[in-house]
Amino acid sequence: MRQIILHNHLFKNAGTSVDQILERNFPGRWASREFSADSGPVTAQVADWILENDRAVAFSSHTIACPLPRIDGVRILPIVLLREPVERIASAYRFERLQDAQTKGAVLAKQHGLAGYVHARLSIPGDRQCRNFQTARLAALMPAAPGTELDRARAALREVAQTGVLGLVADFGGAMKRLTDLVSAQHPDFRAHPITANATRMTASHSMSPEMRTLLEETNMDDSQLLEFARGLLDQAGSGAGAPQLAGTV
Repeated sequence: MRQIILHNHLFKNAGTSVDQILERNFPGRWASREFSADSGPVTAQVADWILENDRAVAFSSHTIACPLPRIDGVRILPIVLLREPVERIASAYRFERLQDAQTKGAVLAKQHGLAGYVHARLSIPGDRQCRNFQTARLAALMPAAPGTELDRARAALREVAQTGVLGLVADFGGAMKRLTDLVSAQHPDFRAHPITANATRMTASHSMSPEMRTLLEETNMDDSQLLEFARGLLDQAGSGAGAPQLAGTV
């Protein structure tokens, strides 16, 4: 059975570091692509992408907001990293403020300080960048699961923990060790050397007021609960209960 790594690259969750590790280990066999729901079912697009790149071992995308495909003869090992939500939003702002781009987020970050950026994004209908972003992205992997958006996101994390690598940005090394353990049978030379890529630092002018921190904590409560749920899954795996297993076709 063909085994591939599928990195669900969540914005400002150490995804560039993961991508560099994958690209270094699989030169010429790492693929990256973005998807738009406007051009058809994204799950089918992801499946076609994997099948068309039949030599590739590792795949990465920021826009896998859909159920993962089930492909005969292919075992998909998903990777998802989560981050403390207020820290992630502050990092997103700093990155977009420095980014040489004309995206919505980059324009807003250059026009405003952190508070103005956050208020602007919270006011845009459907914009999830500053409102439970991680919950929304994970819930999209399990749209048919019962319950709330947070329930669906938790279901997605369980699936990732069982079939691939669930990790925390705060324990990046632990996540990469789990990835190494998972792929070493087929790729004994795989090495996850420490990398810090695409990182941004907070300056005094971008520091967060207590009022802004409170607002972000209130508007990202689901993301905070999701992070705690992920920690619980990882604790269970570490104690041997519910440890990640290689599943069949995903």
